[in-house]
Amino acid sequence: MPTPVSPVTTAPVAGAATLKKGSLTTTSIVFMVIAAAAPLTVIGGALPIGMAAGNGAGFPAMYAVGAAILILFSVGLTTMSKYLDEPGAFYSYVETAFGRRLGMGTAYLALLTYTAIQFAVYGFLGQQLTLLVAPVADVPWWVFSLATAAVVGYLGYRSIELSSKALGVLLVAEIAIVVLLDVVVVGRGGAEGLNADPFLPENVFSGAMGVGLMMAMAGFIGFESTTVFRSEARDPDRTVPRATYISVAVIGIFYTVSGWAVVQAWGTGNVLDAAVSNPDEMIATTAVNYLGGWAGPVVHVLLLTSLFACVLSFHNVLTRYQHAISHKRGLPRRLRAVHLTYRSPHMSSIVQTVTVVVLTAVCALVGLDPVTEIFTWFSGLATFTIIILMLLVSVAVIVYFRSRPGLQVGAWKRTVAPVLAFLGLSTALYFIATNLTMLVGGSQAVALVLVMSAPVAFITGVVCSTFVPEFDDDVIIRAMENREKRLGRTSR
Repeated sequence: MPTPVSPVTTAPVAGAATLKKGSLTTTSIVFMVIAAAAPLTVIGGALPIGMAAGNGAGFPAMYAVGAAILILFSVGLTTMSKYLDEPGAFYSYVETAFGRRLGMGTAYLALLTYTAIQFAVYGFLGQQLTLLVAPVADVPWWVFSLATAAVVGYLGYRSIELSSKALGVLLVAEIAIVVLLDVVVVGRGGAEGLNADPFLPENVFSGAMGVGLMMAMAGFIGFESTTVFRSEARDPDRTVPRATYISVAVIGIFYTVSGWAVVQAWGTGNVLDAAVSNPDEMIATTAVNYLGGWAGPVVHVLLLTSLFACVLSFHNVLTRYQHAISHKRGLPRRLRAVHLTYRSPHMSSIVQTVTVVVLTAVCALVGLDPVTEIFTWFSGLATFTIIILMLLVSVAVIVYFRSRPGLQVGAWKRTVAPVLAFLGLSTALYFIATNLTMLVGGSQAVALVLVMSAPVAFITGVVCSTFVPEFDDDVIIRAMENREKRLGRTSR
C-alpha cells in the first residue's frame, strides 16, 4: 500500500473533493479504454477460444457484429451524457431517467461488473507470471497477483496522467506486434491465398454462433468507461463522444482484421484444428511462423504487459466509480477525498487495492485455480452483467428523451439508435444466459450463483438508497469549511 508523501484530504473539504479538470485529452481517454479492452489478450487468448468453442473460421465476423451493436449503443450514451449533471457512467443515466433508487442499484451492479473483470485478469496474470518463472523458481500465482496489485495501487494513487502515460507505452507495444503480424501475413498471402472466408454466411453461421457472439462481446468490456472520465476531460461535450466512437471503432476494426489475418495465416480449413489443439500458444506459434523465432518470446512478454495495462485501466475506472457513488452517499464519505497534490481519488484507490488483496487471499486459501476457475468464473460474470447494464442504459436513454420532447435532439439519437441497440443487446443477453454454464466450465451451481449475484448487487444498491437519503454535498462542504475555520486549519 503506498505511503502518502504529501498532504492529502481526509474529508470532502472545499476544493478537495473535485478531480483534476481538463487533464485528459481524447487520446488519453482512448488509450485507457483500449488498454482496458486488452487487445493482445483478446487476440492471443480469447480469439482461439472463440474459434474453438464458437463458430470456427467465422468467429472474426462476430467482432464486427459486436462493434456495430456497440456503435448504436454509443449514440444514445454520448448524446444523453451532455444532459447529465455529473459523471458516473451507467448509474447516472438510470438515475436521471428513473430516480436515485434504481440509479444506485445500477451503480452497485456496475461495481460488481468491473470488480469481477478486473479480478479475473489478476488471476490470469498471476498464473502467466508463475509459468514464466517456473524454470527458475516455484512461486504461487497469488504472490504475483498481490505484487501487481501493489504497483497498480501506487499508480492509481498518483495522478491519472501517470497512469495514462504508462498505458500508452504498453498499448503501443502490444498493438505494434499484432499489426506487424497482420502485415506480414497479408504480404505473404497467408497459407492458401487471401480470401473473405471468415465473412461468408456458411462460416459465420457455422458451429455455435451464439457462443461466438458472446465471446466477441466480452472483448469490448471497458469501452463505455469514456463517460466516467467526463469531469477530467478537456471540453467533455466533444472529447467524450469522440473518444467513445474512436474507441469502439478502433477496437472493432483491430479485432476483426487481426482475427481475419489469423484465419489467413492458418487457412480456413486448418485454423479450427489449430485453435482446438493448442489455444494458449496459437498466436505465439503464428508469430514464430511468420515473423521468426524472436517473435514468440516477445508475444509472451507483451501478453503480460497487456494484462497489466488491463488491470490498471479498470482500477482507474473503479476508483472513479467509487468516488462518484460516495458523493451520492452510496459508499462511505471518505471515498470522496481527493489528493491535494495529485488531484486523484487516492482513498478510493487504496480501497480498491485492498479489495483485490482480500479477494486474492480468499481464493488462494480456498484453493481456486487462477485460470479455470477465477478467470473463467469472474469473466463470465462480467460478460453477463455488462450486457444487463447496457440494456438498462438503453431503456433510460429512450425514456429520458421521450419525456423531454422539447430537447433539440434528432429522432436517430433519441429513439432509433437506442431501440436498435436494445434489440441487439437483448439478443446478445439471450445467448449469454443460455450459454453461461458452458462459459463457467460446465458447473450449473457456479452458473446459478453468478446469475443470482447480479440481482443481489442491484437490490443492495436499491436498499442502500432507500435507507440512506442523499444529502446535498454543498451543505456538507460548507459545514466542513466552517469547522476548519473554527479550528484554524483552513485548507489552502
